[in-house]
Amino acid sequence: MSRTVFCRKYQKELDGLDFPPMPGKKGQELLETVSKQAWEEWQAQQTMLINEKHLSLMDPNTRKYLQAQMERFFDNEPFDKAEGYVPPEQ
Repeated sequence: MSRTVFCRKYQKELDGLDFPPMPGKKGQELLETVSKQAWEEWQAQQTMLINEKHLSLMDPNTRKYLQAQMERFFDNEPFDKAEGYVPPEQ
């Protein structure tokens, strides 16, 4: 049985994550306020940012940058996108 959360990105009840996506207090907060749909969309955006900007996750500044972008994404604020990305035609 899936659980629902009031998703802070979509402002409605949606299927919630099955487990915290990261350790600690931040992971628990995401578990309680972010839907599976929003999390999957963020993962796709994060992957594009890492690839297009050639980011290294070994760099603490990169991790801070991605965390800030994640917060902006979930709060529906402007966030960095991969430059030049063109989605495939359907």
